[in-house]
Amino acid sequence: MISRDALQDMFNEMRVRARWSIDGVCLWGYFFTDYSRERLLTAAPVLETMGFRVVGIRTPTTEDDDQHILTLHVEREEQHSIDSLDARNQELERFAAEFQLESYDGMDVGPVTRRDA
Repeated sequence: MISRDALQDMFNEMRVRARWSIDGVCLWGYFFTDYSRERLLTAAPVLETMGFRVVGIRTPTTEDDDQHILTLHVEREEQHSIDSLDARNQELERFAAEFQLESYDGMDVGPVTRRDA
């Protein structure tokens, strides 16, 4: 579980270092791990019904310690405070447990970029 203190530190660092505002709407990526592609593929459409976009399932690279673990990456544009991100992390921890995934592996964040159609 990602502690609230760790989230506070992340927000503080991003406010200093990022060239965009972490306090606005951002592109948040969330990661789930498991040894079973089937379990991740079962979880993915449920996450889509929750408003997440499935980015894909990453296989291990040669730099990864565990050569058998797969990572499901989903994302969503949303605005978070420390408290709302803490609540989101708790929700996704429960989701991972409910779907018997190895772990909810945390999140990353970046600016929202628009692509021209």
